[in-house]
Amino acid sequence: MKIFVPPMKSQGIKTKLVDWISSNIQNIEYDYWIEPFMGTGVVAFNIRPKKAILCDSNPHLIRFYNAIKYKEISSGMVRKYLTNEGQELLKSNGEYYYEVRKRFNEEGNPLDFLFLSRSCFNGMMRFNRKGGFNVPFCKKPNRFAQALVTKITNQVENIAQIIQQGDYIFKNQDFQDTLKEIMPDDLVYSDPPYIGRHVDYFDSWSEEEEILLRDGLINSGAKFILSTWLSNKYRTNNYIFDIWKECSVASKEHFYHIGGKEINRNAVYEALLSNMDLQNSISNSEMKSRIDLNDSRLTTNTIKYKIPKQLSLSLEEQRRLKKPAL
Repeated sequence: MKIFVPPMKSQGIKTKLVDWISSNIQNIEYDYWIEPFMGTGVVAFNIRPKKAILCDSNPHLIRFYNAIKYKEISSGMVRKYLTNEGQELLKSNGEYYYEVRKRFNEEGNPLDFLFLSRSCFNGMMRFNRKGGFNVPFCKKPNRFAQALVTKITNQVENIAQIIQQGDYIFKNQDFQDTLKEIMPDDLVYSDPPYIGRHVDYFDSWSEEEEILLRDGLINSGAKFILSTWLSNKYRTNNYIFDIWKECSVASKEHFYHIGGKEINRNAVYEALLSNMDLQNSISNSEMKSRIDLNDSRLTTNTIKYKIPKQLSLSLEEQRRLKKPAL
């Protein structure tokens, strides 16, 4: 499956999980594809439903994609804008980033939002209590070299074509308002901020909101899939076995970049929860039993990570030195 990467960046983006999510919904029939938390839109843009209602509490994301939908932003405009702004960034040795950030927080220009998304520290999308974007610069003044500008331009063009080929509605609203719009024939993909873990999102997330989400999805009568985390090397997400105890569970190992510090970049078990039996899901109780018995939590194949060439050579050298002489 060829993955279309959206122009917006955000920590927690599901780019590497899209194929897995897609494989679990291939044979499901539905009317509207609905997302209460669309984020960057990477899942919907790759699933490519005929009809979709894509919502988020972050007004800047919705404004950006509506600008593409209504052709207020084109790939040509993006190329010109990023080329010019990138030159200003380079001339200022990076200080121009903070001028753009100040301008964006005052005016909310969607092109400025794209600029910040692609030049801020570690691809974070974080806002202060007043709604102001407050992520610092990535410290790379030559951030918008021609190759990257071309890459982003192509991403905007790809997403524009996907939007124009379908019936896509983008809405800035709270997830509870989106839940009210769901009909029994719809399919809901929900990717809320991960409960029990540090998140950098437009707003916070609580246990009460997780329960409201569960009740809304169940009461809608629609089929749904929800992304969350199952466990990492430190702990397990026990909300799965409490709030979502009626759902089946599919799990996959995934390396997540969830922070600027190296210590926060570890493999986790990602989970898909659903009121349907997915392609590789097991019951909630069986997953709980596996964890209690310290058995494998995976319902998919184990990932085989490639050993970097330098490390591979180092390991080979160690083995050679330890080999006894004949």
